[in-house]
Amino acid sequence: MSQVEQYKRCPAQYQLRRIERVRPNPAAWSYQGTAFHHAIEIYEEGGRRLTADQAANLFHEDYTRLATEGLKVEPNLDKWMTAGTDGQSDIEARYVLGMDQTRAYVRWAEEHKPSIWKDQVTGKLGVERHLTADIGGVTVQGYVDQLVDRRDGSVRVRDLKTGSTKSKFQLQTYGVLVRKVLGVKVNDADWYMAKTGRLSRPVDLTNVTEEGVAAEFVEMDAGVKAGDFPAKPGFHCRFCDVAYACPSRRG
Repeated sequence: MSQVEQYKRCPAQYQLRRIERVRPNPAAWSYQGTAFHHAIEIYEEGGRRLTADQAANLFHEDYTRLATEGLKVEPNLDKWMTAGTDGQSDIEARYVLGMDQTRAYVRWAEEHKPSIWKDQVTGKLGVERHLTADIGGVTVQGYVDQLVDRRDGSVRVRDLKTGSTKSKFQLQTYGVLVRKVLGVKVNDADWYMAKTGRLSRPVDLTNVTEEGVAAEFVEMDAGVKAGDFPAKPGFHCRFCDVAYACPSRRG
């Protein structure tokens, strides 16, 4: 689903990232998100036995490793993606932010005790589930952060966000994947917003169909196969990690 949104936002970016495999400039926000998700995955799969500080230490280890690897690939911090600050300051600030967000999630989970869905066939928890299915003739895959039990026997799709960007289409696609691959009822979805330590309002998925979601993937697939990759310059270019290789910028 991120592929669809990336292609719609800027086909040239899609081509550079997914076809030409241009190396993206590193971004501390990406490492923050990855390390946060990994820490919460371990925390949830371990039955929530870790303390907030122990979970934060998992974030510390992962974030430090990722940032160190990023610096080896691109030691020039001027080339790192940031939201208006210098690279070094951004790396440090997002470390502190990620540590706080990880601790806050543990405190939130201890207070609200959301019930993570468990697959009765495989015994797997609904945490970071990698699902793949054919939708409209296109192979679609996604990593669903969490599936939460609902009182009516359905499950709620939950996406964990360390930033502000939210995508209803992503949740809609996850809903279709969960129904199709796991065979369970999905009526709604939401986001856990790490910035606030709260859940968003639920997103209704009852009227979301496989056919409706498939149309978006089929349109993208047709454009990719036709080699249609025009650049669409705009505000989003400021946050494009392959902008340095963009033909529009070079022109």
